[in-house]
Amino acid sequence: MTSTPTDSGEGDLLDRASACADTIREAEAELLRIAYEWAVVNNPDRLDPADAKLPGRERTRLYGGAGTPHVTEFAAAELGARIGRSTYAAAQLMADALDLHHRLRQTWARVEAGEVRASYARHVCAKTRDLSPDEAAFVDAGVVESADGRIPWSRFERLVEAKVAQAAPELAREKEERAAKAAFAKKLRTDAHGMGSYLVRADIATIDAIEAAVEARAEKLADSMPDSDADSRRVHAFLLLVTGAPDDADVADLLPTVQLYLHSYLGADAEPVARLEGHGPVTEAWVSRVLGPRCRFKIQPVLDLAGQAPVDAYEIPDRHRQAVHLMTPADTFPYGASLSRKQQVDHTVPFDEGGESGIGNYGPMTTSHHRIKTHGDWQVQQPFPGIYVWRDPHGGFTLVDHTGTRRLPGSLAAGERPRPLVIEIYRPMPDVELAV
Repeated sequence: MTSTPTDSGEGDLLDRASACADTIREAEAELLRIAYEWAVVNNPDRLDPADAKLPGRERTRLYGGAGTPHVTEFAAAELGARIGRSTYAAAQLMADALDLHHRLRQTWARVEAGEVRASYARHVCAKTRDLSPDEAAFVDAGVVESADGRIPWSRFERLVEAKVAQAAPELAREKEERAAKAAFAKKLRTDAHGMGSYLVRADIATIDAIEAAVEARAEKLADSMPDSDADSRRVHAFLLLVTGAPDDADVADLLPTVQLYLHSYLGADAEPVARLEGHGPVTEAWVSRVLGPRCRFKIQPVLDLAGQAPVDAYEIPDRHRQAVHLMTPADTFPYGASLSRKQQVDHTVPFDEGGESGIGNYGPMTTSHHRIKTHGDWQVQQPFPGIYVWRDPHGGFTLVDHTGTRRLPGSLAAGERPRPLVIEIYRPMPDVELAV
């Protein structure tokens, strides 16, 4: 039984919570310091200009805003792998650290003093990235006093937005004009539990007209859908409007043909669960309730992943691409996030070095991660199909499999030259032995 803390005990709990908050704040500031130092170390002087002109090779890029130094392109991948973040997230961290040191010095001083949280400072970085150094400094001076949390987050966001518009009114007008042209209607990626969202972005007059039309149609459905709530009627009204169908139309007849990839996982001791590509896990009950009345199914035979015979060519057959996607749908680079079927399929052991074109020597990656693997001095082995052990250029090890990414023990000593990577992996996972 958990005892109730005494008054003194409660005070101690709050003191410990405060100490944790201070530790987190200092750790976040220290991470920004390290990201800045990492950017400085990875300066353009490290690259051979002649080598950088070759296709796919590492170049330099401007991570931060105007006035910050260029940084080597692959630096973010190495930092991200070490701190458990994606390459993109590490690049943003480096960009913010550069901006704080070179463009937002007042805010950075308060971060170092422990007076401003990193999240507030990084928000200012993101909102001022397109400004000139002088314009960014103007915003810096205008928000630094309020960046310590004295006003709620929503008010701080509005303050930063106002100062940015004040610093660069012409840029603000350009953004308004670009926004007016950036109308769209698309499905959002934030789906869960069998539900999705469709967003229409347009001028406010168009949105008001759409809302009025949906409300009017929903009111007409009140008699024919008495058991549905108002929101359900509005969703159905929207479907009727976009398809031009009458109120009594059958939903199954309204929907166009859409190809869905549904992977079913039958378990002996648990309810069967399926994975809908582009969405996520759904229960068998959801499949029957939602897809059953609305879809016409085409059953495809199970693809034998292990029985895909290698081919004597660099080109990857479609059946291999399908098998690779089923086995490893995610980007296999450490902390990769992409689930696209359009990723590049890399030969783990290069084809021109004896690697075969077959299951067990493939790894899907985005174009940028493929370039980093090919030209960035990273090493990878695939001891079993779908299991990838990476070593970064500085000797750190990472394991990527169907469960995600994990850091592994062991690394090269400082200054030690990398040798061919030897890995022994024993079942059951995650017993891993590394020999370097």
